[in-house]
Amino acid sequence: MDFGLTDEQKLLEQTLRRLLGEVAPPLRVREIMNGETAHDPKLWAQLAELGVAGILVPEAQGGGGLQMLDAALAMQSLGHGATPAPFLATSVLAPVALAAGTPAQQGEWLPRIAAGDALLGVAASELVCKRADAGVRVESGRLQGKAYFVLDAGVAQAFLVAVDRDRIALVPRDAAGLGVTLLTTIDRTRRVAELVFEGTTPAEWIGGRDGVPGIANRLLAAGRIALAADILGACERAVEMAVAYAKQREQFGRTIATFQAVKHLCAEMVAELEPARSLLWYAAYAFDERPEEAPLLALHAKAHFAEIGTFIVRTATEVHGGIGFTDAYDLQLWFKRVGLDRQLLGTPELLRAEAATLQFG
Repeated sequence: MDFGLTDEQKLLEQTLRRLLGEVAPPLRVREIMNGETAHDPKLWAQLAELGVAGILVPEAQGGGGLQMLDAALAMQSLGHGATPAPFLATSVLAPVALAAGTPAQQGEWLPRIAAGDALLGVAASELVCKRADAGVRVESGRLQGKAYFVLDAGVAQAFLVAVDRDRIALVPRDAAGLGVTLLTTIDRTRRVAELVFEGTTPAEWIGGRDGVPGIANRLLAAGRIALAADILGACERAVEMAVAYAKQREQFGRTIATFQAVKHLCAEMVAELEPARSLLWYAAYAFDERPEEAPLLALHAKAHFAEIGTFIVRTATEVHGGIGFTDAYDLQLWFKRVGLDRQLLGTPELLRAEAATLQFG
């Protein structure tokens, strides 16, 4: 079986990277990320016009009707550009959750997502990492508790809140009893938040008040695949920058690319990255075609990319020498992006422990 990309998928990747290179180069990325919300409505409108915002939205709802592998390629391109965009929560996680929603919920939200008009945040971290001071519970139909590291929270108009593995509440940002506090992380190209619920009444429950069995597991698998793709794109860019720098930086009268030690560093980065690509592709393929395999593959893909990604951006920084650690040089954008990706929806240690439980009980 051929797991290579189709011509259409290659065109999607090429088109998106070309657009991002033109409208969101590193200088523009810095301008956007230094804003309060790290969001550029014009850039998001351009992505929506290209069909990226609604890539997983069915055609009947105005979207592209594509699959997780296509969304992973888009996420990879956004990672390659360190692009500040609420793609993960709005365009990947929300459509996956709403696919299990009622017809009314799908009719209300999916066309708006595809048009780029609806921006959603997702709170699911408490399902992965239990904290004594965090967790959302339901008391008399109202939400109580805290949720940390809520994804794409900067400009979210509403939040999908995973209360447990079967129930996801939809809560408007302006709901009574909801407090939203943006958190500072190492990566400023994306905003996460802390949500505090004090008797907050959800606007609705995805799929109905009783929820949908396993809906949060599906959502987590999608998020982990997308984060692995983001790391892949960021690492591709880091390798490109390291090689370009080695070719032009001179030391002792010749470029450092001619030094055997530098050649080894660049070769090691590529050797780690290229074999992992097929793992991501198969995990994304399985999400739609072999859903029974998807949770385990998503765990392995995210854990593996988190570890090799950390190695690759660190090694790329070492190739750059002292300048690689400075804020003035663009490489730090990708170093920090991988740093946040490693933590979101589970560190490698947590994911492998979950994978062991899932596979061996």
